[in-house]
Amino acid sequence: MHPPPQQLKASLQSMPATGDACCTCAVLLATAPRYTSGSEKPLPAPRALPCCNRTICGSCLYTNARFALYCPYCQTSTAAAPLPSGLRTTRDKSSLVLPPRTASSSTPAPPPPPPPPVVLEEKADDTIHHLDHATDTLTSLSLAYNVPAQVLRAHNNLPADHLLPARRTLRIPASHYPGSPSLSPHPVEAADEIRRKAALRRFMVACKVADYDVATLYLEQAGHDLRAAVESWEADAAWERAHPQETAGLGGKGKGKGATRGGWWKIL
Repeated sequence: MHPPPQQLKASLQSMPATGDACCTCAVLLATAPRYTSGSEKPLPAPRALPCCNRTICGSCLYTNARFALYCPYCQTSTAAAPLPSGLRTTRDKSSLVLPPRTASSSTPAPPPPPPPPVVLEEKADDTIHHLDHATDTLTSLSLAYNVPAQVLRAHNNLPADHLLPARRTLRIPASHYPGSPSLSPHPVEAADEIRRKAALRRFMVACKVADYDVATLYLEQAGHDLRAAVESWEADAAWERAHPQETAGLGGKGKGKGATRGGWWKIL
């Protein structure tokens, strides 16, 4: 039984012609060897390239197995190369079956909670202790504030205890005494010093004296008696008003304009 004419025509077109030559080694296909040298193993049949109608002989196919899947002239692959071992082909996306969507899967996930705020600890300030040199010593302050004496020395840059009377204040470190009130928050002054400063201010206001040294001189001459100092000032002011020429001769301008250091002040 003969094959159909169309199948016979296709098989004849795929077979190389007997007068053709190999496109790689230029050996005529009619005279090409059929077996490998030194053995009776038959060589592969010549391969007709569908891309350019050239032919590769069986000896070249046996020597280079790439020619079975590759055209050296067109630089194209004529067949799909096999994947390396251990790899699988990618599944067709159309074959993937997705699970049905539900109400729980369509609901977006809640956002993550915000991180806790960073709380920066404020550095506490040192406690200021105003010294009373009549009673305060470094040992007594160490016991009163429960701070080691060597810490007080290092924190206040005090190399020796006998230098403490030269200080007016002492800083208590916040690392050992945090946020606690000072045992001496205000400057310590003697009662006589407080009275002297109060009398000096009252004299400067009552007599309208802007010069601190002049006010101090009048108070010292009166023994820090405010009434006596004011009376002495008024007596001097009355004498200057009664003797303007003598006052002008001394170079003064009177006490009516702030009691500048002119006149009798220059001869003291």
